[in-house]
This record gives sequence, C-alpha cells and structure tokens, in this order.
Amino acid sequence: MSCRTTINVLTTNIPSTSIATVTHSSLRLPNSLLSRTTRCSITNPILVNHFFRPLDAKKPQWGAGGSYKKVQRGLFRVYSGFLELPLLPFPSDQVLVPSEAKTLHLFEARYLKLLDECLLRKKKLFVHFVLDPIAVSSTSKEASFAARYACLVVIEKVEQLDVGALVSIRGIGRVTLVKFAKADPFLEGIVLPLQDNVPQNESEVSSKVLELKEALEGLNSLEIKLKAAKDEPLRTQTANSLDWATKELSLDCEEAFIPSLAERVSFAALQNVSGSTHSEMSKLQNEKLKAMDVKETLRRLETSLSFVKNNVSMTAAKLAIQSLNMQ
Repeated sequence: MSCRTTINVLTTNIPSTSIATVTHSSLRLPNSLLSRTTRCSITNPILVNHFFRPLDAKKPQWGAGGSYKKVQRGLFRVYSGFLELPLLPFPSDQVLVPSEAKTLHLFEARYLKLLDECLLRKKKLFVHFVLDPIAVSSTSKEASFAARYACLVVIEKVEQLDVGALVSIRGIGRVTLVKFAKADPFLEGIVLPLQDNVPQNESEVSSKVLELKEALEGLNSLEIKLKAAKDEPLRTQTANSLDWATKELSLDCEEAFIPSLAERVSFAALQNVSGSTHSEMSKLQNEKLKAMDVKETLRRLETSLSFVKNNVSMTAAKLAIQSLNMQ
C-alpha cells in the first residue's frame, strides 16, 4: 500500500466555513492574527489545543527572553526548549507516529510556501498533526475540529514535479502545541517536546526492546517472502522504520525533541504490513492513536509486541495460502 498522501485531501474533506472553533478554555490566537484569518486561504484556521491540554492544566509559564519554564503535563515529561515551526494539518485517519515515513504531494501555493520556509529557515522541520471533529451545539452552523496527535517531522527528500513537489518526511517525536504564532499564509506555532516518563525498571525495558526487535525482524523476513504488489518497494516499511529507530540520530534540533531508543522502537512496530487488508489498516490506525496517548514506554512496548506477534501470525497464514496457490 502506498504511503503517498496528496495534501488537498484536507481542504476537500473539511467544510470551508471553519476548520476549528475556540472556546473560553482553549488556546487562542492573538486578536491581531484572528482579524487576519478571514483573509486566509483556509477560512478561520483557529485550532483547539484539545488533546494536549488537560482540563486542570495551568497556563504555560513564559520566562524572561522567551524561554519556556518546565511544566508538568499529566504524566508526560515536558522540557524547557521550544521551537517555532510551520504546522501542517491532516484528516483524523492520517496520524503519523515517530519513526514512520510518509511521502506527501504538495502543490497548493500555501503548502509550497510552507515547504520553502522549512527548507530555508526551519532546518527541514515542521509539525504534522490531525484535525479531529469535536462535539458542537445543535445551534452552531460551523464545523469544529480539535488539534490532536502532533508529531515533529524532518524532511528527508524533495522531488520537484511539473506540478508541486513530492516530499518524503519522517516522524521524529511527539510534541505539544502551546501557542500559535501566525495563520497566514500557513499555520505556524510554538511547540514543546513530549516524551514518556523515565522508566522505573530500565532492565525490563531493555529486555522488552530486544524482544520487540526480534519480532520485527521476523515479521520483516515474512513480508519479504510474501508476494507484494508490483508498485510496492522491495524494502518493507517495517525494516525502514526499525533501522531509523535503532540508529544513532543526528538531527538539527534540541536533544529533548528526540525520543529515547526504547520509545522510538515502540513506535517503529506500528507500520503498514505488505498485503494489509482494509480492516487491518483500520486496526493499525487505532493502534497508532492509542500509542500516541500512552505515557509509559514499557506499556507501549508490550502493546506493540502483541500487535507485531499478531501480524506475524497473519502474514505467515497469507504466505501459506500463497504457497498453496503457486503449487
């Protein structure tokens, strides 16, 4: 199954009236930006920081010189450094997890400007997040969406086309959106890194990482043997993500934005498997959403291991059927 995503999906699937609303308790754009959003190509792009803002969370504390003080968000660790980056929204069924690779087809003028900004001034970084519909009153005439599951990404490759460009990206780690900077010509905001808690039993985590890596290597071997579609690359997404997760990373951003090896491996397990059915893809999306919510590395490792073992069984069964059909 192809990982290529055409960005105009967002604008064709979401009502043009508004892609979000603001409540009294949500993150607000400054009035200066609010007045300009009606002239933006995305009408009124004011987003609700719904998932990353606990109901009892205190307001962010900004220090002198724009530095961000340490704030505890639930059970997550939040760090002092922050980045101001372009924000690229996607439909709710296109969540991106750390270590995952995706290819985007950008062709709208605003998104090409976003690409130029990332390449020239943002160290090839931007934030991928999804817009999720939220409940609105029966009297409201506007659609309402929440900003969820934000992931810092790096641009790995750009291929210029006659119309737009193909952009290969890689998820690095989860981030939380704390403030919007601008909305025209594209969204831009300030984000903080978001990582799991420090594990209580590191030896148990290390053991589970090794077990998951072995399971992923076994799955990859089965995928290679399984007859794939003609347009699928020989290298599996499983191997691609696992290799990235386990190598020594050299990224042009603060270390706090880069998850631990164990956290990266726990997400690397959540990749498309060759020959997946529609129902299997839907299950994968659900697993990704749950994994982005998890705060404990060991818990995610255990869940991912169970998911991979199930994929191993299904892939082995498909391989057996394929062998019978070839006889």
